[in-house]
Amino acid sequence: MPARRRRLGVLGGSFNPPHLGHLVVASVACGQLGLERVVFLPAATPPHKAVADDTPAALRLALTQAAIAEDERFTVSSIELDQHLAYTRDVLTALRSQEPGADLVFLMGSDSLLQFASWRDPHAILEQASLAAALRPDDDADRVAAEALRWGAGKVELLDMPPLGISSTDVRRRVRAGLPIRYLVPPPVEDLILGESLFTADDRPR
Repeated sequence: MPARRRRLGVLGGSFNPPHLGHLVVASVACGQLGLERVVFLPAATPPHKAVADDTPAALRLALTQAAIAEDERFTVSSIELDQHLAYTRDVLTALRSQEPGADLVFLMGSDSLLQFASWRDPHAILEQASLAAALRPDDDADRVAAEALRWGAGKVELLDMPPLGISSTDVRRRVRAGLPIRYLVPPPVEDLILGESLFTADDRPR
């Protein structure tokens, strides 16, 4: 009987900053999909939106490394930053060269799945990886399920996610307002944000 192929999750994003919602998605995917590990990929220049506040890539990478440091199921790759890649198709091609023989599962929020048809070359993405989508609280579950079926049997799996309404935008807003972010981000991320006065009015790169 042939050995079961390794399955690796791939979670891309700006991670500006990473929060507990990102970790829950990765954890649920590991358990539900039988993933060996999840690779976090901080984005270089996301094609669909600019990085808010022009947060430097090196800082977002450091925050992501801090976020996943205590979970051995998670790793961080800087491949997108190092090779200046912009499109998921190209990121997956580069990652597959580093992970030969692995089946890749690209993790995303349901908002991204609903926009997937507008991504650069979605069919090429699906040739390299299957998708797994986590339902966001504001998205209609029936619409998301229909969109998953649109791409063919077995191409998109829906994750059984708890309804977490955490966003990086809200974390940054709370920091600026002097509101607590404990239990919204991992403790090492909170320490880095508060210790370095990140996401405040005077945190722009000098």
